[in-house]
Amino acid sequence: MDLQMPGGGGLAAIRQIVQTSPHIRILVVTMFQDDDSVFAAMRAGARGYVLKDMNDEDISRAILAVGNGEAIFSPAIAERMMNFFSARPALPVEIFPDLTESERNVLTLMAQGANNEAIARQLSFSIKTVRNYVSNIFSKLQVADRAQAIVKAREAGLK
Repeated sequence: MDLQMPGGGGLAAIRQIVQTSPHIRILVVTMFQDDDSVFAAMRAGARGYVLKDMNDEDISRAILAVGNGEAIFSPAIAERMMNFFSARPALPVEIFPDLTESERNVLTLMAQGANNEAIARQLSFSIKTVRNYVSNIFSKLQVADRAQAIVKAREAGLK
């Protein structure tokens, strides 16, 4: 698929094909190598993006690769994508995103070896509140006891 075709845009065609026939894999073969064109094509559903200046053998290989379910990019596009993503700071990964902030605070103190009474004092919670948080943590982490929760917390980097 080219991005600029007579009678309509390639992006609209990609979207329509992917929507009506998701089993069809699309390789963009174009001269446009700007970030906007590359990312628009990928968001539309293309599985690969190569430039027309590639030799016939490389384009054939790219067609076969996309047909076999691979994602493929010409070297210039791959370099642009790597530069784009490496220039952006990585988003921080939230440890145990299902836990509330309070549950995460309780788990952190558990991982440090604090018992429920110490956790309640440090966080200004009642013992009953801490017990409820501990119970929620066990459920959300799918663990049976405090020891398993502590192991999971430490493996995830909580200390």
